Amino acid sequence: MKNYAKMSSTYAPTLKEDPAEAELASHRLLLRAGMIRKTAAGLYSYLPLAWRSLRKIEEVIREEMEAIGAQEMLVPMVTPAELWYDSGRWQQYGPELMRMEDRHGREFCLGPTHEETFTDLVRNELRSYKQLPVTLYQIQDKFRDEMRPRFGLMRGREFIMKDAYSFDATPEGMQRSYEEQKDAYARICERCGLKALPVVADSGQIGGDTSVEYMALADAGEAELVWCDCGFAADTEAATAGICVVEGESGELEKVLTPECSSIADLATFLGVPEAQTRKALAIVTGEGKPAVVFVPGDHEMNDVKAEHAFGEFHLMSDEEIELYGLVKGFIGPVGLPQGVAAYADESLRDSQWWIVGANQKDNHYVHANLGRDFAIAQACWVDVATAQEGDACPRCGKPLHGARGIEVSQVFQLGTKYSQAMGATFMDEDGKEKPFQMGCYGIGVSRTLQAVVEQHFDEHGICWPVCVAPYEVEVIPLDNKGEVAEVAARIATEAVEAGLEVVLDDRKERAGVKFADADLMGYPYQVVLGRRGVKSGTAEVKNRATGERVDVPLDEVASWLANAIVPQRA
Repeated sequence: MKNYAKMSSTYAPTLKEDPAEAELASHRLLLRAGMIRKTAAGLYSYLPLAWRSLRKIEEVIREEMEAIGAQEMLVPMVTPAELWYDSGRWQQYGPELMRMEDRHGREFCLGPTHEETFTDLVRNELRSYKQLPVTLYQIQDKFRDEMRPRFGLMRGREFIMKDAYSFDATPEGMQRSYEEQKDAYARICERCGLKALPVVADSGQIGGDTSVEYMALADAGEAELVWCDCGFAADTEAATAGICVVEGESGELEKVLTPECSSIADLATFLGVPEAQTRKALAIVTGEGKPAVVFVPGDHEMNDVKAEHAFGEFHLMSDEEIELYGLVKGFIGPVGLPQGVAAYADESLRDSQWWIVGANQKDNHYVHANLGRDFAIAQACWVDVATAQEGDACPRCGKPLHGARGIEVSQVFQLGTKYSQAMGATFMDEDGKEKPFQMGCYGIGVSRTLQAVVEQHFDEHGICWPVCVAPYEVEVIPLDNKGEVAEVAARIATEAVEAGLEVVLDDRKERAGVKFADADLMGYPYQVVLGRRGVKSGTAEVKNRATGERVDVPLDEVASWLANAIVPQRA
């Protein structure tokens, strides 16, 4: 028979002061509430209270995966390098991949994701279209050697992740599997108490043609996104938006002395024009080692992810490289670029004829620079590299986009045959022909979801857990640890457990103020406060942690009152 837990024996070492290392409220509160502890940069231990919440998140995931026929299993975290050589990702993945050798000199890696392992698993087992579709998933630790692990569980090196892989016979089948997972992910976010948007995303190192992220909206989120009332939403790394370009004035090409105006802001102020009327120049060296200058609207930035798609593994020129290629830092323009330096421009500028640009001479800019008359951009040099931002036009309906920040908690990918083709994973179709599997992959950051929930549910006193993922649903707080108050409190706790609730009793020999502060910090959804006056009057005070509402409830009705309030809120 289940019993209530006791705070006196619960390992939850709280902190009175905010940890200096914690930048986000959620990170700070998880540390202060005794739920996680840092072992090393990007490595955290999950203490008992956090572990209870993580298990609840995992159970929501399992229920939703089972509902769509996905099958849970487990593969090794350590992956042999030859599988990554098969897929071509051993070198592509970069330094985030933790590589190692065993005592025999054989290469392995700690899995940051497991496309290769699952593809290898089925390539000699699923031989016929009659065995498809199949979706397999696991919940497992992953490891990525992040250069700058930060924000607690948001960007750790070791983290808990649910990853699933679907194998279909046709693109249409893959699309159905993808849509099922996408819908399940929306339900998982909702059941975990997260307000999340599905946004168009870049596929990154996973690859594939189509990807959607679920972003938990949060002011402190790492990711920037844009969204529209029509339903469009996208990560700014992937969004293609209608940028409103402000045209410069027409006229003869004119060189203007612009002393100390090496930034767009300074130039716009000096000329008395909006920044959008100027053109920003970014000097790069492409992945092929060639010098180039990329022009974007003056009020926008170049997006690194988009630029990598356009130029490969490019880098911004150093001051030494700028000088080497004959460029003038802060005054670069398309008119009279040094020989051998290619000019690229963002697609948004294609119809813009009149530009304000650097003159390739210190303290000088050109006004009335005309595209076609004074300089040219080759057809192949128009690229989509500008970062979408608030106020740009929605690509779907044309209305101005809203800006927001978010925490990526999950992502779904359409892989197609990217891995199956490379790794020779095929099946026999209806016509007796060997074909590569059509694949999808689907990931949820379980530990990241835990912190995202806190980031959306806290106040100045601590965490406000939604019932669905709270470590315990009810905390009973006796204001006297002996005599009739303690006895009645224990009875209420027992009755609440018998009503099917998860209960912790604060039986510690602490002052009432300490108990109240810890209860708010740890964020149990409902607090039952009982003192001598309550015992005499036959009532207990029940506090809703999220709303602060307090209700006096007869002692013999507390358990049923709580059950009526809590059960409907469960995931």
